[in-house]
Amino acid sequence: MLTNTETVTEPQAKLIHSQQRQRVGLYGGTFNPIHNAHLLVADQVQSLLCLNRVDFMPDFIPPHIDKKRAIDAQKRVEMLKLAIESNPHFGIELTELERGGVSYTYDTMKHLLDKNPLMEYYFIIGGDMVDYLPKWYRINDLVKLPRFHFVGVRRQGAKNETNYPVIWVDVPTVAFSSTDIRHRVSTGQSIKYMVPPKVEQFIKEHRLYYE
Repeated sequence: MLTNTETVTEPQAKLIHSQQRQRVGLYGGTFNPIHNAHLLVADQVQSLLCLNRVDFMPDFIPPHIDKKRAIDAQKRVEMLKLAIESNPHFGIELTELERGGVSYTYDTMKHLLDKNPLMEYYFIIGGDMVDYLPKWYRINDLVKLPRFHFVGVRRQGAKNETNYPVIWVDVPTVAFSSTDIRHRVSTGQSIKYMVPPKVEQFIKEHRLYYE
């Protein structure tokens, strides 16, 4: 059993407890847009924790103080589909978009755990969000949910430490963000190699983030 002070640096086949139970990573976010750093994190976590798959879960309204203006949810989902189509270990979870309202992780996980009793969930968050955990909605109830685990990915500039149970995964650091990509598009700069080619083409065709 891993503790919140250990960092996973090689595949952990020993974490697989049952052949019947599906081990699913959940990677939540606005994905405005999805980019290659997201894909790198998801791939590394899936491989290192020997997960059956990682589902990208776009939020409806993020519960953070710094509210972000996101484009239409359907376009965000379409870009997600384009980004993950070549990876059989990736999927999309639409629970938060279908529910609407503020996307509180506790409510989402209660719903998913009740709906899928044979699934064990690994919720992926960056080190900046780990720092923010004490302010999460019903955090003490969230960490007590059965078959639920936080997976932390260290971020530059974050404290990357917590008293809450977190499985730390060693992932190469990539500094750019969706905010950087939106800024580059709006100022006419290249985003090649920052997003998958089909996502780049989708952004151009639909004139996303140009203003």
